[in-house]
Amino acid sequence: MFVNSSMVKKVITIDKSASLFDAQEKMAANNIRHLPVVDSHRKLAGIITDRDIRSAMPYKLLKEPENARDRADELQALTVEDIMTKDPITISPMDTIQDALLMIQQNKVGAFPVVDQEGNLKGILSVRDLLRAFINVLGIREPGTLMGILVQEKIGQMKKIVDAITEENVSIGSILVARHWEDDKRAVFVYLLTNNVMRVKKKFREAGFTLLNPMEWYLDQLPQHD
Repeated sequence: MFVNSSMVKKVITIDKSASLFDAQEKMAANNIRHLPVVDSHRKLAGIITDRDIRSAMPYKLLKEPENARDRADELQALTVEDIMTKDPITISPMDTIQDALLMIQQNKVGAFPVVDQEGNLKGILSVRDLLRAFINVLGIREPGTLMGILVQEKIGQMKKIVDAITEENVSIGSILVARHWEDDKRAVFVYLLTNNVMRVKKKFREAGFTLLNPMEWYLDQLPQHD
């Protein structure tokens, strides 16, 4: 799935000459935490976040918003341009959501402006958008059961798994394949759109597969500390 199909396309933006109060009000009115900063041609100039504003504003103004306008002169000289992140990390509409997930983890940010090759703002992709995209991809919006199967890394294993499921007339929401600590094996996680999986489990065992508890498998993968 590409970023283009998961991003928010109607982006709320702000001009670099706007005041911090304007940015704060726009975020509050639209229930957002990130504001791309663009010029008159929709070229991306930067991004400002609610954290940037909190860091720039005196604590008392944030705790007493009713007095903020009375003391606005203290901050009137500050504009969005003064505190925005210039040249922010961006992503392309044709990158995948997997690319975006890795980028968010590596860069520790909450959202990416989405720009084309000319630097024109096309959208914004946040962690919330990514979660929604993966929920749709994995099919976990519907009730069901997550099963884990340990398999040998060889051709034909996935077909055996799918055949065992379809023979029981069970629908598959998604299938994920993860690395295993044994080089010649893989952990396969299947989300079945049913809560009645006893017969499917029996099929797997008859086919020679080892069943995994997904939560125990996850905990086994966590780093061990002394």
